[in-house]
Amino acid sequence: MSSAVAPTATPARTAPTPETGLRVAETDRRFYAFAVDRLIAWGIDLAFALAAQHYLISRGHVWGGVLVIVATVLVVGGVFAALLGLTGSTPGKAFCGLRVIDSRTGRPIGMGPALLRTVVVAGATVPFGFGLAALAWTALADPDRLARGWHDRLVSSLVVDVRPVPAAEEPEQSAPRGVVNLTAMRLVPARRTPPGPDPARLPARAPTRDHRARPATGDAGESGRTTVRDPALAAAASGGTTATPEASPAPSAWGLVFDTGERVRVESVVLIGRRPEPREGEQGARLVGLPSTDMSVSKTHAQVALAPDGTLVVTDRGSTNGSVLRRQGVARRLTAGRPATLLDGDVVNLGDRTMTVVRVG
Repeated sequence: MSSAVAPTATPARTAPTPETGLRVAETDRRFYAFAVDRLIAWGIDLAFALAAQHYLISRGHVWGGVLVIVATVLVVGGVFAALLGLTGSTPGKAFCGLRVIDSRTGRPIGMGPALLRTVVVAGATVPFGFGLAALAWTALADPDRLARGWHDRLVSSLVVDVRPVPAAEEPEQSAPRGVVNLTAMRLVPARRTPPGPDPARLPARAPTRDHRARPATGDAGESGRTTVRDPALAAAASGGTTATPEASPAPSAWGLVFDTGERVRVESVVLIGRRPEPREGEQGARLVGLPSTDMSVSKTHAQVALAPDGTLVVTDRGSTNGSVLRRQGVARRLTAGRPATLLDGDVVNLGDRTMTVVRVG
């Protein structure tokens, strides 16, 4: 028969024991194993008892029927004890992944100790289960925290968990490398050449004339070239076409779209909040007021501005509930007072409001 266990879900120590290096079985799992063994053993005993009642006792062979019942109980108990002593397992323990071993050697406890342990547990079962409760209490009160009850200490047995330990999975990278690289680029910006003037706004130059030709208009230079300061005159001098180099496309601008429906083009510092107020030196800032039903948006929650290299950055202004930058499904909480680079399609949560970054062509 199986060992008594505590009818409670309080876990015992599951760390490897210093003596065996195995995990001590949890108390609730020992109870499940005990219940399975009792169902099997008592089911067999009940089946033979009903058979003895029908074929022997009801026909007047009372002592024969009693002998069959007692023999069945002893045989079933002996089989369970043999399994426990030779293999350290019973049907219930095998089902729950447990094994009973000798605490000194780590091997099965053997037939003699297994029979003694089985008798103690069977005797504790008789007085309406109070003996089992007493054995369970001694297991819970084990000072060594090995859940060894009085019946275990009697035969130096230990119930261990032999289920394989699942391998620890490596945590997945929560953020793509692109976000980390962009953050590093923001912290150490690259040096760039300041943008030159827009070629489309520069005055056109007339084609070079022969030094012997008389200039049509304008001032003659020492090199014999005539500079036409008016683009219209340059077009007339070149036969209707202006000798202007191909103009580069104008740089794209940035825009902000709020969930309130408001759209803002970023041309200067943009202050965002319930009632944003500029600091000293920010009198020319664009103020964007956002209503907040739960007051999760601070008075001046965040600011958006253009960096000298044209990069769009957002800075949390020490808001109460903070700001969260979401990029391609990955969320990153912004540090107050530290600018963060924004890209096209980024979404910034400001309390219960949302701001989306768009690139204007």
